[in-house]
Formats: sequence, C-alpha cells, structure tokens
Amino acid sequence: MSLKDVNVTNPGARKRIAIVLSNPAVSTTTGWPVGFWWSELTHPYYEFVEAGYDVELFSPEGGACVPDAMSDPRDPSGYSASDLISMGFIATPSLAAKIASTGRVAEIAVDHFDAIVVAGGQAPMFTFATATALHQKFAEFYEAGKVAAALCHGVAILRYAKLSNGELLAKGKTVTGFANVEEDFADEAVWGMNLMPRGQHIMPWRIEDELKRAGANYIQAGLWRGFAYRDRNLITGQQNFSGAETARAVIEALGR
Repeated sequence: MSLKDVNVTNPGARKRIAIVLSNPAVSTTTGWPVGFWWSELTHPYYEFVEAGYDVELFSPEGGACVPDAMSDPRDPSGYSASDLISMGFIATPSLAAKIASTGRVAEIAVDHFDAIVVAGGQAPMFTFATATALHQKFAEFYEAGKVAAALCHGVAILRYAKLSNGELLAKGKTVTGFANVEEDFADEAVWGMNLMPRGQHIMPWRIEDELKRAGANYIQAGLWRGFAYRDRNLITGQQNFSGAETARAVIEALGR
C-alpha cells in the first residue's frame, strides 16, 4: 500500500486528529488510582498543532479524565520533572480545561477525522476490555484507510479491536508497545520501594505477550528508547517516551 493509498483525505485541508484518553480507574492489582499518561497526550498534541492540525480529545465514557500521578511534572517523585511540554500544557488554562470535558468515543465521526491516536497510561489496562465503542472505532479508522495509532499501554486496544471479518486487527502486523523488559523494570522499581509484594506485578497482563499471542510481529527498540513503527496505516509507539515519534509517524502518513 502506498502513502497515497493510506492518505485518503484532501491534502489541502487541515488534518483532524482524535486523541483518545482512558477514563480514570482503580488498578485491580495495586489498588492505586490510575489514568492516562501526560506525555502521551501532550507530546503528540504539540507535534500535531505545530504541523497545523486540529486536535480533539475523547475518552470511552467522555467527561473528565485524570493523569497517572508520576506523569505530572509537579509530582513529588520527580519522575517527570523534566517534561516541559506537559508542564506547558498544564499551565495553559485553555488546554488544561480540555481534560475536564472530553467527548465520548462513540460520538467520533470517522469521516470527520484523518486519524485516531490512543494514548496510554495505566488505566487502559483496566478499562479497555469493556470499551467496545473504542474497539469498533479503532477498527473503523483502519478499515477506512485512515491512520489508526496507539502508544505505550494504549496499544492494549489491539488486544480487542477486530476487523469486519472477525480477525484481530493486530494479526500479521508489525507493531510495538510497552515491552516486557520495561514491565520488569517497573515491577522491580516498585518492589524496591516496598510499594508492592515481590512477585506481584503492576499490570494484570502484558502488551508484548498479548500482541504475540494475537499473531502480530512484535518489535521494540530497547529499554525506555523512544520508538514508533508504521505498518501501512497502523502506527504504534513503544512507551511514554515515544509520544513525539508516534505523532511524527502519523504526520508522515498524513502529510501537512
């Protein structure tokens, strides 16, 4: 499939991107409140706006979304303290307000948008199983020849999204997503801080394992390395440091 085949939109029009965040949840493994990851929204958002795109935010249930605490640059852990793009988004009232009033995924008009981008965070691992409208919309974008993208734990969508023929969308595709080596690193860090019993895992299942089980060709670039991969009009990003790479792959597919 050529780039022309993938980009079925009017090249002279402003491109429109639907970014999907998970609604807040409580982890069934740790009991912690979980949500989306700031940089997986803000870094793609920045790239898209710089490219002249229009961006709208959605979530499966609509309404307010909340971030994972450690993704906030102001969090006492300091984990994301250097994330100036997210800090700029948070400090801009008109942008921060978008998080409080996301649209419902079921209301996304596929013909109105050029791409759907599913952000990660911990919550997708606990909420996407029942987000049937998201399963359907993601597959609709893909089958319409539009860009369907997901990154980090947002790639959980590929455990559920099926094509109209009933096959998993991920089957036979080359994809990336949060790697087992990164899950191991996160588990070890939490065990080391005595926040969770050793041997218990943060996540109820693993992206890499499920993608392989779905018949996908899973690849990754190494521990915490920014990486995204495009297989025709399916684009996946490895983890929370891959937001810009994922967005740039979308821009490459759509053009400016």
